[in-house]
This record gives sequence, C-alpha cells and structure tokens, in this order.
Amino acid sequence: MLLRPDVLAAIAEGRVDLAFRRWERPRVRPGGSQRTAIGVIGFGDVRVVAADDISEDEARRAGFADRPSLLNLLDRRTAGEIYRIELGLVGPDPRVRLREALPDAAELAALRGRLERLDGASRHGPWTAATLRAIGEQPATKAVELAASLGRERLPFKLDVRKLKELGLTESLERGYRLSPRGRAVLDALSADALSVDALSADALGAGEPPPAQPRTRPSRSPRRGGR
Repeated sequence: MLLRPDVLAAIAEGRVDLAFRRWERPRVRPGGSQRTAIGVIGFGDVRVVAADDISEDEARRAGFADRPSLLNLLDRRTAGEIYRIELGLVGPDPRVRLREALPDAAELAALRGRLERLDGASRHGPWTAATLRAIGEQPATKAVELAASLGRERLPFKLDVRKLKELGLTESLERGYRLSPRGRAVLDALSADALSVDALSADALGAGEPPPAQPRTRPSRSPRRGGR
C-alpha cells in the first residue's frame, strides 16, 4: 500500500492511525505488515465501509483536513469498494540492523549459498557478484546507468537489487544505491574466493606444462683404429 512521506511522518508521530482506500479487492490483511521508510507498519482491522459511515474524526485520523477532502480523493476512482484500514508503527525495519551486522564464517557460507541459488535461478545468468561490485564501485549512481554498465534493462536490474537489499547487502539512496557494511564484507569474501580460484587455475596450468627441453649433446665417437 502506497503511503506518502508526509503520511508516514504523521504515522510515526501517532497523528495518523487510519487509512481509506477504494479497492476492487483488499490489498492488505489484518495482522499483516509493510516495511516503509520509517519502519514496519502493522495493519489492524480491515473492512469495507460506506462513504456515509466515515466520520469527520476518522477523516482527520487518516491525515485529511476534513471529511469532504477524503471523499473527494476516494471519488476519483469509481471501481471498487471503500476499505477502512487501521494501522500503526510497529517497529524499525529489521533490514536496517541487518545491514550493519557483519557476517561470521557460518553466515558467509549461508550467504554464498543464497547468492549461488539466485544466480542459478536467473534467466540472464549469474549476476549477484557483478551487481554488488558495480554498486560498490559506483555508489549513488542512477539505476538506469548502473544497469547499462552491466548491459541490462533498468526494471529487471532494480528487481535484482531489491533481492540483495532483502539480504541486507545494499541500501537505497535518494539516487542509486550503496553497499551496506554487510554487503561490503560479502563482496570482499567473493573477491577473495575469485582470487583463490584464479590462483588454483594458474597452479594447475603450471603443473601441466612439459618440462623444459634439455640441450642436445652429440654422442662421443670412439677413436678410430689404425689402418692395416
């Protein structure tokens, strides 16, 4: 459910605890939650109401100056029914704390596995390490520019970055992204893995080389016997 920044601020301050939407079907459920810029919003009672049943007080609790202002907004759409949604701030976004948590060896192994599965499920091939590297090298760069640098379309690229964000590896900025401390640690580990693989490959190639050629020497000739 989309919530404007001013409404989110009012929710954080406790001035807004209701929302009204005209939907063809409910898009949130009682007991559900949604992560936002201010933290996790929790949803209480969600029910269909008639416009005539909305009070002046409820309109103000939804962040509107008065009831007519709320009804004017709801009447911009004709399809669907009016839903009354109780909501409030539950707590901070858990991804914020996760971004600051440096992974130990066990977590690194789990994250490597998770990234490998994301790569394996991708239709456009492995992407996780390249995306982390691009964000690390070009923080605060527009998504369209980052996507182009990797030869990708903007929207699929943004969906992939969102998957990394869910793991606490990246964070969104007003423009572009940056690696979190957790993401930097994972990228460093992936880079170290790549260096180890390269070193092993070089050793394997070196072991497979033929020994250097030995200089050829002419065989010594037996002294000639004297003539008869």
